[in-house]
Amino acid sequence: MLLRAFYQSFLLFFLLSPAALADNAPQRYSLPPDKLQRAIEYAHAAYWLHFTSEIYAIVILAVILASGLSAKFRDWAEAASKRRFVQALVFIPMLLVTNDLLYLPANIYGQHLELKFDQSIQSWPSWLWDWNKSELILLVCAVPIALLLYAVIRRSPRRWWLYFWLSTLPIIVTVMYLEPMVIEPLFYRFEPLAATHPELVDQLEKLVARGGLAIPPNRMFEMKASEKLNSLNAYVSGFGGSKRVVVWDTTLQHLTTPETLFVFGHEMGHYVLGHIRNSLLWLSLLLLVLLFLGSKVVRWIIASWGNKWRIRDTSDWASLPLMLLIVAIFSFLSEPIVNSYSRWQEHQADVYGLEITHGVVPDSSAAAAHSFQVMGEIGLDEPNPNQFIEFWLYSHPSTGDRLDFAEKYDPWKDGRPRYLK
Repeated sequence: MLLRAFYQSFLLFFLLSPAALADNAPQRYSLPPDKLQRAIEYAHAAYWLHFTSEIYAIVILAVILASGLSAKFRDWAEAASKRRFVQALVFIPMLLVTNDLLYLPANIYGQHLELKFDQSIQSWPSWLWDWNKSELILLVCAVPIALLLYAVIRRSPRRWWLYFWLSTLPIIVTVMYLEPMVIEPLFYRFEPLAATHPELVDQLEKLVARGGLAIPPNRMFEMKASEKLNSLNAYVSGFGGSKRVVVWDTTLQHLTTPETLFVFGHEMGHYVLGHIRNSLLWLSLLLLVLLFLGSKVVRWIIASWGNKWRIRDTSDWASLPLMLLIVAIFSFLSEPIVNSYSRWQEHQADVYGLEITHGVVPDSSAAAAHSFQVMGEIGLDEPNPNQFIEFWLYSHPSTGDRLDFAEKYDPWKDGRPRYLK
């Protein structure tokens, strides 16, 4: 009750602050009254869910630590075998499954919101099966990574944060390479775009060639998002031999060809402008900072409360929830930084999408603006989000800002486009 009262006061302060109540500059993106009310209800429910679920995740890990449950899992793992590999096979699944089962109500409520506000059409059995698949993938990845982490800690108790960071870099690159071919097909069906929309493939090839990318038609796919979702999207994923173009079937159902080309041009911009590489470098640096600071905090906390929580030292399996707790807190507090960087990249991609479709579609600005309107209506985007919420949570500029920019962007009259001369 205290947490709920605190959050309600927090949300009311920011949502009803003078900045939020002040008249905003008129924006072209708008919703009819009935849909506007639903968009506001959906947005505020999502805000509430985000902040409470972040706090809830932190509380779960704190309880696992303070209750001694982590130490009990460690004892059971060590009783099962003296071999570290077998101990990991016992300890890691028990810890992660316990944590994720306790967090499951937040996931269920999130899916409930998606169904209530028509963002998802996925049945509960299908959703639960996807949740189980995600858990299995997590366990398959977590066990070897945890083994690597604690092997490095035992070998170098003082500099483990640096050596573990170096060892994770090739793992991250490998996952990014394999995800389009191995992970994504576990959750959605893909069909060759040439078989379903050959005329669109011809248009996409023009954009791909103009952007200097090499993606042949046999790497262009339609994703059957409509089996689970109502939202729209198109993207380029993977790199090297796994690079591919993916267009959601919902996008093809609701957007015209020029609008679809803009959405795809936006996603192309992330690749051509080096956003994938830059984001990987940026997040890797954040990870390095997290591991360095985390190593100091973990050592201090174990020295202060280790006896009470029955954690022997950093190399103890029972210290893993403490590390995860520090990651959860750091991730929550760093959201504004990460999202600000993301909004900057998304704006650049919007500019690129407008420029690469200029001359390819009759009116790239109109196509882009109308695509934002359609996506906003289907996704129930709030027309005038609170400035604090946008700063903390939004990974993209608001739909209203993006639509306004698309309508006003016209560098060709001065002969000064930013990316495509």
